[in-house]
Amino acid sequence: MKLATFCDRDTATGFRLAGIKDVFIPERNEREIWNKITARSDIGILFITEKISQSLDKYIRDFRLANNVPIIVEIPDKKGRIKDHVDFVSHLTKKAVGVEVSKGR
Repeated sequence: MKLATFCDRDTATGFRLAGIKDVFIPERNEREIWNKITARSDIGILFITEKISQSLDKYIRDFRLANNVPIIVEIPDKKGRIKDHVDFVSHLTKKAVGVEVSKGR
């Protein structure tokens, strides 16, 4: 299974430097790229920026209900986290553990 990312250009640069080859950068065609990604069976984990995730919210939610793979991990872009945005992995962690897990400063 491969790692892939669906993000802006700046975030994509970091992922490419980390060795991820399957990088998808939307121009105006987020839904079209989403359909290409979800049609593939070789992607195990998909990193997606919160901004793109918000625009595809309904499609991502429906996909998660019907599929276990790829695991979709929402990440902030270079501007940081979107206020009041709760990503799915954090939500599941909080639900399972009973407390919110965060990085200490």
